[in-house]
Amino acid sequence: MGAGGLPQEKPFTDRSETRMEDTKTYNYTVVRQFALMTVVWGIVGMLVGVLIAAQLRWPELNFDIPWLSYGRLRPLHTNAVIFAFGGSALFATSYYVVQRTCHVRLFAGGLAAFTFWGWQAVIVLAAITLPLGITSGKEYGELEWPIDILITLVWVSYAVVFFGTIAKRKTPHIYVANWFFGAFILTVALLHLVESAAVPVTLWKSYSAYAGVQDAMVQWWYGHNAVGFFLTAGFLGMMYYFIPKQVGRPVYSYRLSVVHFWSLIFTYMWAGPHHLHYTALPDWAQSLGMVFSLILLAPSWGGMINGMMTMSGAWHKLRQDPILKFLVVSLSFYGMSTFEGPMMSIKTVNALSHYTDWTIGHVHSGALGWVGLVSMGSIYYLIPRLYGRSAMYSVPLINMHFWMATIGIVLYIAAMWIAGVMQGLMWRAVGTDGTLTYTFVESVKATYPFYTIRLLGGVLYLAGMLVMAYNVLRTIAGQTTVNAPIPAVAAAHA
Repeated sequence: MGAGGLPQEKPFTDRSETRMEDTKTYNYTVVRQFALMTVVWGIVGMLVGVLIAAQLRWPELNFDIPWLSYGRLRPLHTNAVIFAFGGSALFATSYYVVQRTCHVRLFAGGLAAFTFWGWQAVIVLAAITLPLGITSGKEYGELEWPIDILITLVWVSYAVVFFGTIAKRKTPHIYVANWFFGAFILTVALLHLVESAAVPVTLWKSYSAYAGVQDAMVQWWYGHNAVGFFLTAGFLGMMYYFIPKQVGRPVYSYRLSVVHFWSLIFTYMWAGPHHLHYTALPDWAQSLGMVFSLILLAPSWGGMINGMMTMSGAWHKLRQDPILKFLVVSLSFYGMSTFEGPMMSIKTVNALSHYTDWTIGHVHSGALGWVGLVSMGSIYYLIPRLYGRSAMYSVPLINMHFWMATIGIVLYIAAMWIAGVMQGLMWRAVGTDGTLTYTFVESVKATYPFYTIRLLGGVLYLAGMLVMAYNVLRTIAGQTTVNAPIPAVAAAHA
């Protein structure tokens, strides 16, 4: 293919038929492990999400058990979905893509294996400590200092494996997907180290190195950039590889992809203060966050347009290819979420939206719509190739999963948008005498029907994951694992 394109993959090699030296094949073992755990942790994380969504409608569902309370399960849900489900998907796809685009086996295979087992240990420790109430209290960074140290070790190992593979590549250039994966790895390392700075006082208790408004600023510099790099840059790496591969066309504009990369990673770092409008944070810092959030719309939509235009001349494939549906519709949610986010950062809009369920709707349009769908599409692409199958066990089941997930997302986010605007309007409504028209509990009561709709959307989304798990199990049952051969002579493009 032309510049910026991706060639057709070589035929699968079943090692039971063709014995090859490890140095002559790609390392798919760690890719398989992370791909399968993506499905497992997706079910776990979304199951906890459904439970706490039900608790908002029926609070008695905590059964008066402390470790089943909403306050303890909510961080478990966010960590499971972001770091267990999303993280496993990122590890699996980045390890696959960097090998395929560099035409070399993963650097330091033993270290790659450590990243898998180390990451699973982090997840299990999170699943134990968070329900027990062992937490630093920082959103998306709740895990206590011993687990933070393990995360650091795993992440440094991840960086060594990824960039070591890049360094020994046989291709003359670095494909753009690897730029996004690389930026995600480096930036998350920086974010984690700064956010996690703390003074330990016992084995499972520490106090933040920051205090007051500085603590809040560091928290949302971390929190928003975790969205920007863990949940955006890494998954854009998936988009830039799997959409061209699945559609069989080169990326629409390689030049636009490079502009998209540099503008996105520069702008995102400054947007965090928009989480702190109308707080003790200096007004100039709030305004700076708002301005950079608005600027962020341009590179975000540049990437979305690049992905969509890759479909030019091939839109008909959407009728028959459900994997492509996952990938393309995820881009639609990416575009929608990256329009909505900058709009919500405007102070006058934020005055209505902040602290309401509108924010929850926005987060989940990105998490379920963008992150979830692009991950599922990528895993559906990988599984047959990792197990020597020409396709998934059932294409109709992939189609069913797509529609269950999409309808679930729409029910969820539409309910939260409506509930959020209603809450914002109720909270600011005043009578002629200047007193509040509604009590807070009245706004909670008015939100109940929307919590029911959200729960229904979540159940549908979870059910779709169970369909995926069944399809994956039937696909790999009785199959021999496969490590594809590395091309003897590297082409100019992967």
